[in-house]
Amino acid sequence: MPTVFITGGSGFIGSHTCLSLLENGYDVIAIDSQINSNKFTLEKVFEVHKSSKNPTKKLFFVEGDIRDEKLLDEIFKKAILRKKPIEAVLHFAGLKSVGESIKNPIKYWDINVGGSISLFKCMQNNNCNTIVFSSSATIYGVNQKSTSLKENSSIHPINPYGENKVTIEKILKNIFDSSIKKWKIANLRYFNPIGAHSSGLIGEEPEGIPNNIFPFICQVASGKIDKLEIFGNDWPTEDGTCIRDYIHIMDLADAHKSALNYLLTKDSQFINLNIGTGIGTSVLELVETFIDINGCDFNYIFGERRSGDSPNVIANNDLATNLLDWKPKKNLKDMCRDGWLYQSNLNKEFVLNSASSNLQKLF
Repeated sequence: MPTVFITGGSGFIGSHTCLSLLENGYDVIAIDSQINSNKFTLEKVFEVHKSSKNPTKKLFFVEGDIRDEKLLDEIFKKAILRKKPIEAVLHFAGLKSVGESIKNPIKYWDINVGGSISLFKCMQNNNCNTIVFSSSATIYGVNQKSTSLKENSSIHPINPYGENKVTIEKILKNIFDSSIKKWKIANLRYFNPIGAHSSGLIGEEPEGIPNNIFPFICQVASGKIDKLEIFGNDWPTEDGTCIRDYIHIMDLADAHKSALNYLLTKDSQFINLNIGTGIGTSVLELVETFIDINGCDFNYIFGERRSGDSPNVIANNDLATNLLDWKPKKNLKDMCRDGWLYQSNLNKEFVLNSASSNLQKLF
């Protein structure tokens, strides 16, 4: 199987995608600065992988910053020396807090866009022309005429984070247009990933107060945070709370794997794909399902509407399900159950089952 390079491999989406790729026979080289991730995450990924039917030891990890062009080039050159050149890249690395991007836009443009440019230059210099970019539904912004968003829906990002994603997509389109039948590019615009791997070993562990609702719910349920505030109960929806398209993190990881498989077997092309379930779930429904399925209870209150929110945001995923060998398999109960299992395991000390690290060193 091909060797693939994953940026942001220790992050929430990147780590679950590493697992999905390992379980499908890929050799994986992962890079992460570990600024916003746990150093044991990829160790846990391999622990889960070792219990699968056909475990391998083909997970390499490099700690580093994707803005370091010299380091990136060394990684690609080392893979060539191993006679297993990198054939494709899955790009997850970057900062992702909408609020922080508004407060510190220069930092976001530098890391997210600057880092992406460094990566693309390295790919071009090493004749690697296949990439799956983890974009985001934030690029669509708010006040869309249709609640079911298609890939050709209008693009109106309302914060620097969303603008970063749009800019990276545009850069990739420029690269594609500048070459003749050379690059294979897929931008995956994911909606609201939640949950965790069913083992309870890997999941989302944000630093400080979570920016997204699901890890916030988990921390309220565990007693780390006093109460949950739901922003508005007077929206034009059935129960008055906002409706979103939540997708299980493993379904999202498998979508990235399927997009990679698709590109590797096709000719040069540039595609944008919405990755969601196509099912709308209100915030209140999410909270009540979490409480019911996990047998826990916690306080929640209704506050004022939050500026920039939309009442109803759902993916039209027809293109992805038709084009890729993929469709979401897990439901809301699975998301809530798996996410809570991971949260419940966070206080347990992680101990390697082997005497040394599971991760191979590239250098």
